[in-house]
Amino acid sequence: MAKVLTSRSENYSQWYNDLVIKADLAENSAVRGCMVIKPYGYAIWEKIQAVLDGKFKDTGHQNAYFPLLIPKSFLSKEADHVEGFAKECAVVTHYRLKNDPNGKGVIVDPEARLEEELIIRPTSETIIWNTYKNWIQSYRDLPILVNQWANVMRWEMRTRLFLRTAEFLWQEGHTAHATEKEALAETEQMINVYGDFAEGWMAVPVLKGRKTESERFAGALDTYCIEALMQDGKALQAGTSHFLGQNFAKAFDVKFTNKEGKEDYVWATSWGVSTRLMGALVMAHSDDHGLVLPPKLAPIQVVIVPIYRKEEELAKLAEVIDPIVAKLKAKGISVKFDDSDNRKPGWKFAEYELKGVPVRLAMGARDLENGTVELARRDILTKETVAVDGVEDLIENLLEEIQNNIFQKALDFRTEKTTKVDTYDEFKELLETKTGFFLAHWDGTAETEEKIKNETKATIRCIPFDNEQEEGVCMVTGKPSTQRVVFAKSY
Repeated sequence: MAKVLTSRSENYSQWYNDLVIKADLAENSAVRGCMVIKPYGYAIWEKIQAVLDGKFKDTGHQNAYFPLLIPKSFLSKEADHVEGFAKECAVVTHYRLKNDPNGKGVIVDPEARLEEELIIRPTSETIIWNTYKNWIQSYRDLPILVNQWANVMRWEMRTRLFLRTAEFLWQEGHTAHATEKEALAETEQMINVYGDFAEGWMAVPVLKGRKTESERFAGALDTYCIEALMQDGKALQAGTSHFLGQNFAKAFDVKFTNKEGKEDYVWATSWGVSTRLMGALVMAHSDDHGLVLPPKLAPIQVVIVPIYRKEEELAKLAEVIDPIVAKLKAKGISVKFDDSDNRKPGWKFAEYELKGVPVRLAMGARDLENGTVELARRDILTKETVAVDGVEDLIENLLEEIQNNIFQKALDFRTEKTTKVDTYDEFKELLETKTGFFLAHWDGTAETEEKIKNETKATIRCIPFDNEQEEGVCMVTGKPSTQRVVFAKSY
């Protein structure tokens, strides 16, 4: 197979775009800023979805579905929320088309204007809290622990497949609680769920922390996040969990009678991750040869390619390969026996390498005689000859080793790219030459935060939960500071 990818060192952004398209993950659609997720890409998303859905249900949550369209008046009820999303909203104004009298296709029927415009959901807090008003009267109705798998639309001007598109897939949890303490516990619980998933399944190390006031979700009192570092040294916000206080309950008049018989407003959270995780998966691990997928999320964990010339040779190989396939499947390992005759083995090798299949087995006539099979690892691009006997146990252990190795490599990279800085000049220089996460003192003001962002394009990614308390001075203003925060350029 000819070289299909721009190298990361040559043009990281182009490498990413090439890889997403060439590996059959997604492609641009006829609708500006929207993407088509292709079957191989969607298979990865389905694995992500299945694992997270199980985690949500294990923590007591249930799935529901709410309308795609939100009355415009709903977004006017929570001032910070509407301000945060106003510039990204797509608006439905009419409900009918008709044939153009001039014979030029169809036009919007001017007689079919809606009495109230509808917003295609950028997020669902407003429609959900309007609904919760009907569900909640007493403390006995609480908590409500609901999640929604859905699509949303935010009218992005500069888009990139998976990372930032006008329409994207996600899940959004929306919970209602009787007390502030319960809501805060929920907010923390869910960011930990996201962190465990990112590290345990995606093999992506993340920082868990709190957003600054200016970086919070619109309408939240507090926002927790997980931040990952990509191979180009930029940060990617991979998931968020928001403590909404009583803001939305007050906006939609959602009250309940507590155990003491007194009326109070409900406490709320919301939390979500999106198909942006697909972008993180690609950028955190992949190389100039193609995708590198952690085995736990790979649609195909093992591919077996027979090398043969005649059908009789394939039949003999299949007698050995079919039992291997059955044993691997019995262990819950997804395996593909690619005996198709429309591509040569070399083409198949390159294709499965591009698609990030963790383990590849190849068997020819000589292997058949010797009772061996060639085993190739995608993560470190090595090949070795191993015995057919017991190969399924070898592969089971190897997949775990590959999963751990991919995580450790990403963790080592993050460690190497994490730097303490004490002066603004040093910060600006290293931001351009080294990139990565920078730990620096900040005076806690929005003015200094904005100055740094305007002058360097770096933002405070989070204030880590496990932050070491350390006396120092802000690198910009020299004012006292009690801890370092995490700065980086980001997606």
